[in-house]
Amino acid sequence: MKADSSLLCQAPELMPFESQTASFHPPRLFNRRNFLRGAAAGAAAAFLPSTVVSAAPAGLVRIEEPFHGAILSHQHGKIVDGGLAIRITGTAPASNQVTVNGLPAQQDGNQFLAEVVLRQKVTEIVAASGLPSAGGESRVRVVWDRNSQPRYHFALDDNIYFLRDIARKRYNSLFNSPYLKLLRDLNHKYGTRFSVNIYFESEDGFKLTELSDRYKSQWKDNAHWLKLAFHAFANKPDRPYQDAPAEKLIADYDQVAEQIQRFAGAGTFAPPTNLHWSMARPDGLHALARRGVRCLSGYFRKADGRWDINYGLDDRRSEYLSRHDLLMDFETGIIFFRDAIVCNATALGQIAPVLDPLAASPERRETINLLSHEQYFWPFYPDYEPDYAQRIEAAIRWTTDHGYTPSFFHEGILGSPERGYG
Repeated sequence: MKADSSLLCQAPELMPFESQTASFHPPRLFNRRNFLRGAAAGAAAAFLPSTVVSAAPAGLVRIEEPFHGAILSHQHGKIVDGGLAIRITGTAPASNQVTVNGLPAQQDGNQFLAEVVLRQKVTEIVAASGLPSAGGESRVRVVWDRNSQPRYHFALDDNIYFLRDIARKRYNSLFNSPYLKLLRDLNHKYGTRFSVNIYFESEDGFKLTELSDRYKSQWKDNAHWLKLAFHAFANKPDRPYQDAPAEKLIADYDQVAEQIQRFAGAGTFAPPTNLHWSMARPDGLHALARRGVRCLSGYFRKADGRWDINYGLDDRRSEYLSRHDLLMDFETGIIFFRDAIVCNATALGQIAPVLDPLAASPERRETINLLSHEQYFWPFYPDYEPDYAQRIEAAIRWTTDHGYTPSFFHEGILGSPERGYG
């Protein structure tokens, strides 16, 4: 879209900046359960004060903030007539005059500051000084989440056992399934919407093709709060799409999507909001975008000095996501977002302490992705958690008590309506 060139001439105090750049290295492999435990243990550390991370390569002019792909709301600027005024900061040679979207910036030594008003969903910001060919230009694009409000999404991963249970026991109602009954009870109590990410087959050979379509009307009646989505073909191998070509990923995706629509109807199917192990190749991400995938969640955390569970994004973007939670990838149109908590990997008494920092963080408080994994619900599972339901409810209760509304993140901008732009 066309860049907005409005600029407000205010003079807040210039602040120092630092940037971090590093090359990307493929992650090592980890035991899944230990990694989940590590993710939970490290959650609180993610709320340390933010370090500014530049998205731009070195050059004469560099925009430091906002980050390329940043998703901005009223928490990040000042609402003005028909728009959002945001601060632009960066560095340039002190001897050169810098303009931002065509208007002079304030300068203090090699630092510059300006304000731009966002009026469209996407705005390009251009800082210029001298000839672009000589490194005298820096460009970033940002997304304005105009209608942002506190909201949460609940994703349930690794699902197949409850579908096997329904197929084998042939319940009179879907909600005779203890797992789905739990979800329905939480929906009735809190209004929670669940994205249930499923496999095509279980380790004992059960396949979605064995599931009857006799419950289709029930799926349809509950599709306003209960969605089924692709997760992977099966639980094993780990990291199934980290190195897999797009053709393999899409073949698996299409098999699961076909079965969901067969037994549950098109209204129950939703594009996934994450992949098993949250890793994929760039060609796989492009292929998912062509299938309608609009957002993907991950942990975006370091393990042994390397970023992992991050869809293979480079270090700078992974670092940014670890501290800011949301980022648009303009090449694919996919929004990447960070999981706030993994309920099954967080002790019941630690649910609220892990989430509490979110409420105090103006930059991160509007979108929360709650996550858990199905297998820990079942007594037959080796790592069964008797308080599984209580952990999930504790997370939902926290979001409800703090004013978050339930949403589906695959709709709009992570559940926020896309309307009202100039």
